[in-house]
Amino acid sequence: MAKNGSAFSRFRQFDAYAKTLDDFRVKTTTGATVTIISALVIGYLIISELLAYSTPTWRPSLVVDKGRKEKLTINFNVTFSHMPCHMLSLDLMDDSGQHISGLTHNVYKVRLDTMGQVIDTEKEYQLGDKTHVLQQALQTTDECGSCYGAVSLREDGCCQTCGDVREAYVKMGWGLAETNSIEQCVRENWKELFEHHSNEGCNLNGQLSVNKIRGNFHIAPGQAFTHDHMHVHDIQTFLGGAPDGHSFDLSHEIHHLKFGPVDLDANVPESALAITNPLGGTVKTTDQVRTSYQYFLKIVSTELIPLKGKSIYTNQYSVTMEERTLSPNAGGLPGVFFMMDISPMQIIYRQNQRSLTNLITGILGITGGIFTVAGLVDSVMYKAERSFKRKVELGKAL
Repeated sequence: MAKNGSAFSRFRQFDAYAKTLDDFRVKTTTGATVTIISALVIGYLIISELLAYSTPTWRPSLVVDKGRKEKLTINFNVTFSHMPCHMLSLDLMDDSGQHISGLTHNVYKVRLDTMGQVIDTEKEYQLGDKTHVLQQALQTTDECGSCYGAVSLREDGCCQTCGDVREAYVKMGWGLAETNSIEQCVRENWKELFEHHSNEGCNLNGQLSVNKIRGNFHIAPGQAFTHDHMHVHDIQTFLGGAPDGHSFDLSHEIHHLKFGPVDLDANVPESALAITNPLGGTVKTTDQVRTSYQYFLKIVSTELIPLKGKSIYTNQYSVTMEERTLSPNAGGLPGVFFMMDISPMQIIYRQNQRSLTNLITGILGITGGIFTVAGLVDSVMYKAERSFKRKVELGKAL
């Protein structure tokens, strides 16, 4: 028994938490105050740790973009309150030599009245449509229409409509300033239709798929054509001989311009959402007759990798804007231009969640650290309190 007792006695020497006798423990008001405060602090920090554990975070990283050969999707929605739809053309150009004029695929033009309300297109015939007056005009003749010196784009070599003549002239690089001398335009009452639509506005919206290289797309009045390797718009048709050119009021509102999906998941970080559509809500107004708006966009490919589900690919961009009034004598094309510059880098947002072991370690560290610090504070306050009492007692004794 003595050996067993001595063995247990030696084993107790490893106790790092030596206990004091209850008779020597003193409980003070200061100690109780420190204990309550430390418990509240521990509770607050533990709740913070639990919230941080249950809320995933997004961590960005920067890598080289390996998807430069992929197509870039552009979703846009722009309203011109004082420009009719038939006057606006959407064109695309890039450094690879791609040049597409008058884009219509996946691009929609919505006619608006003076109050900005959508015009019922079922009751209104659009300028240039082969309906209503135009159908009646086509039924009156079977002859091959003249192209007035231009080369027809039709297979039969004829220009049956005013639109055919205008397209042929644009292809030749000619301007069609006077339509009163064009039989097809007179027959279709093109001038009257033009005036009928002159006070309308237009909403352009849709989607483009472009090469992932530097380039631009722009919305400008008149049909576009290439003349002497230059991009030119035929705007003389819409001037009607007016020198002031009041037809070109390019005041506009950009509802959204996104390079990628229009709607992203709600869990996407706000830091990424904020710069996927920085031009959204931009409104520009002008009282100048000819104004060129240029938006210089720096586009950065972005990949969002959530904890669950598939990766989301989008693009962020920064923008610099320049507004310039054009002089009629100096030339220049009025319009809204979006100049795209593609960054060679890619941002990856990866969603992360703390592990359970990290949570436990954090809670234990908080509990142990607060109690240790609280013990030191209590010890200092207890010694200071005792020292003060001794000095008071000595003062009374003297």
